This record gives sequence, C-alpha cells and structure tokens, in this order.
Amino acid sequence: MTSHYAVINPATGETLAEYPTITDAELQDAIGSAAAAFEGWSRRVPVADRTALIARVAELHTERRDELAEIAVREMGKPLDQALGEVDFAAAIYQYYVDNGADFLADEPIDLAEGSGSAFIRRGGLGVLLGIMPWNFPYYQVARFAGPNIVAGNTILLKHAPQCPESAAAIARIFDEAAASVGAPAGVYVNIFASNDQIATVIADPRLQGVSVTGSERAGAAVAELAGKNLKKVVLELGGSDPFILLSTDDLDAAVQDAVNARLDNNGQSCNAAKRFIVIDSLYDSFASKFVEVFTAAQPADPMAEGTLLGPLSSAAATERLEEQLGRARTQGATVLASGTPSGNFFPPAVLADVTDAMDAYREEFFGPVAALYKVSSEEEAVRLANDTPFGLGSYVYTTDEEQALRVADAIDAGMVWINLVLGDAAELPFGGVKRSGSGREMGRFAMEEFVNKKLIRVA
Repeated sequence: MTSHYAVINPATGETLAEYPTITDAELQDAIGSAAAAFEGWSRRVPVADRTALIARVAELHTERRDELAEIAVREMGKPLDQALGEVDFAAAIYQYYVDNGADFLADEPIDLAEGSGSAFIRRGGLGVLLGIMPWNFPYYQVARFAGPNIVAGNTILLKHAPQCPESAAAIARIFDEAAASVGAPAGVYVNIFASNDQIATVIADPRLQGVSVTGSERAGAAVAELAGKNLKKVVLELGGSDPFILLSTDDLDAAVQDAVNARLDNNGQSCNAAKRFIVIDSLYDSFASKFVEVFTAAQPADPMAEGTLLGPLSSAAATERLEEQLGRARTQGATVLASGTPSGNFFPPAVLADVTDAMDAYREEFFGPVAALYKVSSEEEAVRLANDTPFGLGSYVYTTDEEQALRVADAIDAGMVWINLVLGDAAELPFGGVKRSGSGREMGRFAMEEFVNKKLIRVA
C-alpha cells in the first residue's frame, strides 16, 4: 500500500522520511490491542495506576524536549523556541491530569428528593477512542486528548496528520516506554498510520466508543457523518476566525503588540489565532499604522534560528491556498495595506482593509500571517461584526471599561473570550467553540466529561 505519511521539510521542500501506511490486518490488530487493554487493564485498575502512566509520559516529554521540538520544526516549520514551548505545554497538560484526575473522577453524591438510601454518579471510561489530530500542534493536540481520556479509563487509537509521522512515532515510543514502566499493556495508546478509508472502518467497528477530531470543517463534517451513522460520540475542534476587538486602551503600543502576537503565533496557523481586528473609529488610524509596522517587521526566517518569530508555512499546499485567498481578496476589492512575495513556503505578513461582506475574505479563515482590519463606530457594531461569521471559537476584547468587557463577552458567540489578554491558554482552562468551530471541550475539568460513562448508582 502506498503511504501518504511523509516528513517534508517546509523550509526546504526536501522529503526527509516516509512511513508505511498500516495494513488492514495490522489495523485490526491495533483495534484489538486497544480493546484488550481497556478490558484487561484500564477499566480494572485504580485511577492511581493510570495517572502513574501519564506521569511518566509527562516526564519523558520533558526529558526529550529538544528532540521532540526539532522534529516539529522539520515537519511543519514551527520556530524552534515555539516548538520547545509546545513540548513543555504538552508535558504540563499531562501533569495536570496526573494532579487532578482522581478528584475529577470522584463519586458525585445526589441529594434525594424523597426516599431513603443514597445515590451518586460514578464516572468510568467508555472504552476505545479514536483521536484524529492535526499537524499544527503535533504534541499539544495529542496531550489534551490522550491525557485526560487515559486517566479517565479509556484507551486510545491515534491517527496523526500525514505530515507528522515522525512526531507521531516519537509520541508512541513515549507511551510504550511509560506503559512498560508501570506494567500497563502497550494497547493503552496505539499509533495508527491509517488512510481515510481505514478510518471509516475504525469508526464503524463496534469496539470503538468515541471519536475526537481536530482539523478543518471538511474533515470534521466527514468524521461527524461517519460517527453519527454508527452512533458514536464525537468531539469536534474545528476552524476559527477569531475577532480581536479594541474599544479603548491606555497603552496602544501594548495592545498592538498583543494583536501581532495573537496573529503570528505558530506562523499564523492556529485555529484560535486572532484573525479579524475590529477597532473603534477613534483608535483605528493609529492602530492600523502601528499594527502594519510591527506586524511586517516579523519577516519569515529560518525556523531553527534563535529569535525567529515567523517560519515557513507548513506545506506547499498551505502556501498555494493562502496565496490564492489573498489574490482573490485583492481582486474582489479589498485594500492591501501590506504584503510581500512568498519565497517557497516563506510567506511574508499581509494586512487587508476595507473587506466587505460581499467578499469571500469576510467569512473565510486565513490560515497564515494575513490579518484583516475593520473600523467600527460603536460597541454594538463591533459585536455585530464579531458575530457575523460561521465560526465561534475564541475572541479577544480590549477595553479599559470592566463593565463593557463583560457586556461584550456575554454578547459574543464564541466558546472562549479573552479580556485584555492573548496567548493565555493553560491546562486548566477549557478549550472549544460553538457554531462551525465544533462542539465539546478539551483541557480543564470538562475534558474528562466528554468520554466517560456518568453512571447512576442508587442504593436503597
């Protein structure tokens, strides 16, 4: 079987390694291994045994942070210091569930309205889960799915993005070593280099109990259709076109820097990056001038070099897509305040203005260093514009008025609102969206509520 799993360095275009796609027989073995690990270990052992495994996974991420980070740079072009930060965050997520998992799984008593005896909710794993992961955060995305769900008592089949096989294999080795160190079976976490057709087979398998996918709307819709057809629980973390709303500030330079940071993180390839900058008219001209200056100062450079803020886009396909979108926006009448000429996958920052609802750019997600600026005359107009999108993942509100901040937060259709803060993700904070950005939550306590059986036990 021809494999589509390959490491292609986006900085050079060189194919560094290829990995074979799993055979159908091997896929059945993988499902069987995960199912056997659930029945024979995960559902039988106390939570302390499962957290011991995840504790070792966290330690190994920390011990191998340099190796893991360099893999991410090779696979998808993330600047090295950001890749190191991602590995550290993944380790912190695993450790969070080590520290808190038992409390989250504790029996929850129910006050009876009448009758004697007691009642409580006991949480337990459902069984085998499938995770379909994206390329943009190869370690963090896996951690926020696998960490809480293994602690909860599930076992994992993990299909990583085709361009991330080296990081996928490195994660699998970590889980294998961690499992061996605590006497757990290898089937608690199984990496599968599977094709889309094979994934359909996995979802249909009666041994599978749930699916989590992080990716595009198209991928999410396809997986959700298969999951629904087979009556499987699904969590969807999809795209975003997050608004950054600036209504007032006592430090415009700091607000501009935050806006730039929120757009450039991960080479602009983050679902919850700020992408639409909605600025009150009294601040718009000053903000636009400063934003263009600071944003375009970050020109793409070698992702392995110290201090690089912007590396290459993840692939030739990503570059072609962003070029096409930018060209279409220009053709349809958007003003281009700044842009440059891509060199290979190195894509210079671009800034759009005068985008109207008649243009494709008004509702599309730009997955790269392209920002769109909008001028508004009131809080109400800002909220209306922020909500006029098919997405509803994150949002950012900058204002010196505390009452206004909470009023706007209440009015925004999004799963997350950050007030006077960007890049504040943390293991304890739930992540997820509404509308076409998906459903369900990862991280925080809520991550452990998605794939558990909340079993009622009533005692006379």
